[in-house]
Amino acid sequence: MSYGLGAAALSSCSGKPSSAETKDSTLTATPMPPSLFFKISLAEWSLHKTLFDKKLDHLDFALKAKNDFGINAVEYVNQFFKDKAKDQAYLTEMKKRCNDNGITSVLIMIDGEGAMGDLNAKKRQEAAENHYKWVEAAKFLDCHSIRVNCYGEGSSEEVAKAGAEGLHKLSEFAQPYNINIIVENHGGDSSNGIWLSNVIKSVGLPNCGTLPDFGNFCIKREKEKCVEEYDRYKGVEEMMPYAKGVSAKAHEFDAQGNCIETDYSKMLPIVKAAGYTGHIGIEYEGETLSEEEGIKATKALLEKAGAIA
Repeated sequence: MSYGLGAAALSSCSGKPSSAETKDSTLTATPMPPSLFFKISLAEWSLHKTLFDKKLDHLDFALKAKNDFGINAVEYVNQFFKDKAKDQAYLTEMKKRCNDNGITSVLIMIDGEGAMGDLNAKKRQEAAENHYKWVEAAKFLDCHSIRVNCYGEGSSEEVAKAGAEGLHKLSEFAQPYNINIIVENHGGDSSNGIWLSNVIKSVGLPNCGTLPDFGNFCIKREKEKCVEEYDRYKGVEEMMPYAKGVSAKAHEFDAQGNCIETDYSKMLPIVKAAGYTGHIGIEYEGETLSEEEGIKATKALLEKAGAIA
């Protein structure tokens, strides 16, 4: 899933710290959260180990995001309620828990429903139709988007053409529901920023866009090792004109609380320059910190870097 990032927030009532506060953050006894150009959400994949180990129930995810991390917006992963897309009672309970606690449902990340770029027209049609139930679920939950995958076996040109056709079909279905169909850089051709942005451009529908992920830029793997990687800053910049969501990926942090893989002080200005003001979803996938520690570190880093972007 690709779906994340890290330390201490800058403080100021205005959102922009004074020079004195910059030099000595201890001047403020009770730090106020910084004013950010974006909102923070939590991607459920950040807790995938806890969820797979049955230490957390999917229904409790939204409230955990708020109570444990102070995050009032959530991004679901269909793997954790894959048989519930049409279960009205279950979806009603999900929605009630969010509504009762002032939590926003942002989007659903969809996996396992087929490749939107399959060269086989029948399989591509089936993939699009497999996503229909998730469009309906997203609408019921008050999400604005579902994230899909644009995979396919063939040349980059062939997959691009097939992907545009599959996405157009699904996006047309989603339009009356006011749901966006968004594609993440999620490996293979989709991790090539210009390739993906061109596919979205070819679809030509306003509700079809991208979900730029700060970390998913491996184009080619051999034996689980990435042997070709796209420039992440270039890729995000290329996808941002079509972005309807952003995923802040993080794995490891240095002693100062900065993400080792991605320079957030460089990445967030790219997001800001595109005029984006929506949610940036935390997606921690590291091994050194626990999932909870990683989520907190990522949130702190977003607040720190976002305050000066």
